[in-house]
Amino acid sequence: MHSNLLGKMASKIWGMLLVIFAAFSWMVYAHCDDNNKEGSPDQQIIAGWNTWQTKNCQSCHQLYGLGGYMGPDLTNVCSDKNKGKSYLKVFIMNGTGRMPNFHLSDKETDDVISFLSWVDKSGESKISADKVHWSGTYELEKHTK
Repeated sequence: MHSNLLGKMASKIWGMLLVIFAAFSWMVYAHCDDNNKEGSPDQQIIAGWNTWQTKNCQSCHQLYGLGGYMGPDLTNVCSDKNKGKSYLKVFIMNGTGRMPNFHLSDKETDDVISFLSWVDKSGESKISADKVHWSGTYELEKHTK
């Protein structure tokens, strides 16, 4: 009789676990894109992404710490209170001593800024500025002896 009671309890527990699993699975699949508030990139963002790739911007700049080391990480340049979109537009349109002027049209420039704004909203670069070495490499941890 004791084993019969344990069998019924185990059966109820498994049934509850199955219901919980099904409810959780439905929640995950039904709401999996809630963290992506920007959704899929629109045509302007895609055009900016294509310009970014065509002009090989990643050879000098990083997104999320990945890319070249000659220029700064641009993951969050659009939301940077000291820089922002107008600052970015000036650099893209005119170039600098180290950055060439790619002679982009106003539309291409706006597309690249739209792409970088979209990247900016998707996350943040995990590397703080004080960890960036003068050479452009990252010092992830200090080794002490």
